[in-house]
Amino acid sequence: MKEDDTTNEHVQVLIIGSGPAGYTAAIYAARAGLKPVLYTGAEPGGQLTITTDVENYPGYPEGVTGPQMMVEFQKQAERFDTDVRYGVVTDVDFSGWPHEVTIDGKKKMKADAVIISTGASAKWLGLADEIRLNGQGVSACAVCDGFFFKGQDVAVVGAGDTAAEEASYLSKLANKVYMIVRRDEMRASKIMQQRVFNAQNIEILWNTETEGLIGENQVEGVAIVNNKTGEKRVLNATGFFVAIGHKPNTEIFESVLDLDESGYIITTLGTSKTQIEGVFATGDAQDRIYRQAVTAAGSGCMGALDAERFLAQKEVELAEVTQ
Repeated sequence: MKEDDTTNEHVQVLIIGSGPAGYTAAIYAARAGLKPVLYTGAEPGGQLTITTDVENYPGYPEGVTGPQMMVEFQKQAERFDTDVRYGVVTDVDFSGWPHEVTIDGKKKMKADAVIISTGASAKWLGLADEIRLNGQGVSACAVCDGFFFKGQDVAVVGAGDTAAEEASYLSKLANKVYMIVRRDEMRASKIMQQRVFNAQNIEILWNTETEGLIGENQVEGVAIVNNKTGEKRVLNATGFFVAIGHKPNTEIFESVLDLDESGYIITTLGTSKTQIEGVFATGDAQDRIYRQAVTAAGSGCMGALDAERFLAQKEVELAEVTQ
């Protein structure tokens, strides 16, 4: 990985972000001869770097840790001469072409095509135990980690569609699912609530909040309190799933690109194209539904192919102008 000491540099393809989407985009762009430059962002490797075991990504029959997977993604991208650099894109100017970006608040670059792969971050409750036991029973993705809790008791925090979906999914794997709801009602849609109510092994704990997690190196229990009565108890749960939503890492694009009400970048259906020519969005920065490593990688491929086609068309247009 190279340290960036350049200013006023002009590249064909700039990739912002280094999760599965960013690295896959880099692999495809590099193999197409586009000499991509990838900036890792503040969290190189993205959310997978805080994930212990990954068993649902094709090609890893024995499973793999999230950090190791991201190391291998990076090595593959660099094998085809992707220029991977430490740095954070702090500002963008897509008002003209080529597009302009600022790195670390000072270094200016121009890019003919920009692929955004900044991902999304799970929202947490703010408990110290969440950080301490993250990946050791604490998760923000039931689809990713639910398998590890087959036949066990688990707890899900949240009251929206995400929480209801996570609880319903876990109910098919776990022995029992406690759903911790802060108020006396859920915010989830009626159909999602009905799925929760119909599951025999889901117990909803109304007016309840989490005080902390029990266990030194692994979740062994969840300490809760009823915010109406003050009654405290410990759930004998070995899994703790926080399902209060995700926040896409798209703040710097707020006044530049079309975002939905939650901050996800809006792309043309079936493509990675944003409303600005030559700017493409991939992975969890634009995917509010699936949020899986494999779907992020797939959209990274789409971003690179869309960028390649855009640049080829641009080359034709420029050639016609000069004739």
